[in-house]
Amino acid sequence: MTGAGDHPEVWKVPPRNKNFTGREELLNRLRSDIAGKVTAVVPHALYGLAGVGKTQAAVEYAHRFRQHYDLVWWVPADQPGLVRTTLAQLAPRLGLPEPSAMGIEEAAAAVLDALRRGVPYSAWLLIFDNADEPADFTDVIPSEGPGHVLVTSRNHRWENVVDTVAIDVFQREESVQFFKRRMRRAITDEDATRLADALGDLPLALEQAAALQTETGMPTDEYLRLLEERTSRLLSEGKPIEYRHSMTAAWELSMAQLKKQSPEAMELLRCCAFFGPEPIPRAVFAPVEGPVRAQTAELVADPIRLGRAIGKLNKYALVRIDNESRLRTLQVHRLIQALVREELRPEEHQSIRSEVHSLLVGWAPSDPDVPAAWARYDALLPHIAPAKVAESLRPGVRDFALNVVNYLSASGNHVSMREHVRVFREQWTRDSGPEDVYVLKATKAEGDLLRYLGKYNEAFELNTRTLASLRQAVGNENPETLALLNGIGADLRAKGLFREAREHDTNSVNLHKKVLGPGHVRTLRAMNNLAIDHGLLSDYWKAREILEEALRTQQGERQDQTGTVLNLWNSLSRAVRGCGEYEEACDIGHDALAYGQEQLDADHYRILLAKKDLAISLLRAGDRAEALEMAREVHARYVRLYGLEHPGTLAAAACLSNSLRVNDEAEKAFKLAVDTMERFPKLYGAEHPYTCGCVSNVALLHRVRGRPEEARRLNQQALEGIEKRLGRDHHYSLIIAINLASDLAELGDLEAACRLGEDNHLRLTALLGERHPTTLAAASNLSADLRASGREEEAEILFERTMEHYAATLGREHADVKVAANQRHLDLDIDPPPI
Repeated sequence: MTGAGDHPEVWKVPPRNKNFTGREELLNRLRSDIAGKVTAVVPHALYGLAGVGKTQAAVEYAHRFRQHYDLVWWVPADQPGLVRTTLAQLAPRLGLPEPSAMGIEEAAAAVLDALRRGVPYSAWLLIFDNADEPADFTDVIPSEGPGHVLVTSRNHRWENVVDTVAIDVFQREESVQFFKRRMRRAITDEDATRLADALGDLPLALEQAAALQTETGMPTDEYLRLLEERTSRLLSEGKPIEYRHSMTAAWELSMAQLKKQSPEAMELLRCCAFFGPEPIPRAVFAPVEGPVRAQTAELVADPIRLGRAIGKLNKYALVRIDNESRLRTLQVHRLIQALVREELRPEEHQSIRSEVHSLLVGWAPSDPDVPAAWARYDALLPHIAPAKVAESLRPGVRDFALNVVNYLSASGNHVSMREHVRVFREQWTRDSGPEDVYVLKATKAEGDLLRYLGKYNEAFELNTRTLASLRQAVGNENPETLALLNGIGADLRAKGLFREAREHDTNSVNLHKKVLGPGHVRTLRAMNNLAIDHGLLSDYWKAREILEEALRTQQGERQDQTGTVLNLWNSLSRAVRGCGEYEEACDIGHDALAYGQEQLDADHYRILLAKKDLAISLLRAGDRAEALEMAREVHARYVRLYGLEHPGTLAAAACLSNSLRVNDEAEKAFKLAVDTMERFPKLYGAEHPYTCGCVSNVALLHRVRGRPEEARRLNQQALEGIEKRLGRDHHYSLIIAINLASDLAELGDLEAACRLGEDNHLRLTALLGERHPTTLAAASNLSADLRASGREEEAEILFERTMEHYAATLGREHADVKVAANQRHLDLDIDPPPI
């Protein structure tokens, strides 16, 4: 393998430790082993206990052998969920679109594919630092390609899956050499040997000892004497027994000196010990309301003193400073955090943890729904569990916890949302009882999550119980009660109870306007839900009226309501499409998508919904190729992100199947439509209108593929099923009836086809108007059947009137109009909208 010379074209690795010592044999062996694997990517793992220098060895390897690589990329792997984000950042370096354009998941996948193919770089090195469970990295570590992978981990399980190199403590000679390089003053071999022996050659302990002596100028004899006096204290259970004496002694000595020279730096370190081991935004340390120790309050109120304290911790090698990151962070090693906590009394744990809660609450944005706030919440998220936020009884902290849940929901991180909701709800129930208001709020969030995941029955049952409890606890007009009312309307729609949902949401909108006002974001959401209800009952014009009112009202507000506005705009596009105005629906859909893409990434669930609906509008407007391309993209993203049985995936599958059919890919369309039909009942039940719609889509494809008898059977089944819920005078029912009439005509039963066609045409004219595209399709099909049955005069009159209306609505160049002009049957499909 040949590289690009001394300087790779793409380089992201932490700075080299100028005091790096030893590991020569290890690094040379690692290089020889890695370079010898030429047939496939064979990851190599550096593993060992915390503090032995795994990361430093990986950094040194990258710098020392950089001339062999075109690309070297460092991937922090402490949090597996963020690995794809780091990989996605490589995309523009490989000539791929930015992650903001593709979405994190697709960008990461594209990067891995480019590395596999060796385009544009044929020699690359990926380093996954501090990876824990091997199973978490199966999909993000390349298995083939012209490159190398290096992993660092404390977890010995990597031995079972990759080639591993164990890193132990330093050899004595390496320890001595380290002290000589690290200390700015001269140290004899004898003193270095004595220090190394006392510290057990553990690199982390050596670093602390060298930093302390460099900073204080303490003689070796004094250091060793103090070290000896403090060796009796042991680390807590579960710490590495091989190093506990040396690590404890070194740590306690550093503690004593820090307390003596900079008490406020010591207090800052104590505070940091109760955050997580991930980077802490420096801006978190600012004056806040709520319980904060006096010394901390004074420190964070003075930026100069705070900076001095952070600098002192950095000098003692107790924190890692990153001033290059956007948020500017400091990070404390988890071992140091544990040792700091261990030397504190239980009551001090409680007060400092409460202080951390205050700092987290103080820095968190007040509105988690706003995309501009997500970067802060994302930085705070790794500290929620380590800081034991769930255990706080303070209302302000619990409000913050719920804001975290709302942020996870708004940003589309439903996996993490599920875990946080579970932890908060269980802990709060233990602490405050099941009827506590905060428990009920968390339960409401759990119900929302269940609905989003398609667990509709569970969501309805949970939300109904929660609503009763909330009404009893805080009343019917409390904002939390109102928020849950919105969700229950969606639950009713999920059960196929569209009329009941409309009645429920009508009352909900009126109550929202009364309590919160017409411009409140929750009122606008309630209006959106009511508009969905009207659309599902074929009253698209009323839905449009409600949505236009909501958007006019929102424009007078100054709040950032990206998600809500995008929903309203997208719903308006859907309502306009329902009214039969396809070109206008496309225009609104394009505008809605562009608006959403300004702040949301390509994989966000609201963007996927907007694209799916736009694909349907494009299909109706006659832009079949563009519709198919967009439908394919959306369906692929849904499958990759959510699996095959998520509600969004199934809706996207129906859209893709319909797009494939009109683009002359009937076999692919049929296969996908059958699979979708079989999956829909698992979410919605066999009698839900959406399920009936999917059955009709399959029936249509049976006829297209030359099986009209099977098509008739399925359409008859679908029509009987949907009439039970919605009656005959519903848009969906009449679409199915139009297709059934075509089945009858194909089977030669023209009398029955004409009779059903006449009924369909009359009902659609009354429901949607005589110029609606669905009404015109029914009229066109009927005229063809009348002509075929010998009723020429009636057929011609209806045909001429239909073509005039088509010219005035869709235009003569529309694909449907051309089919009608040739007296061929038009086929209609159903695309289930969101719940």
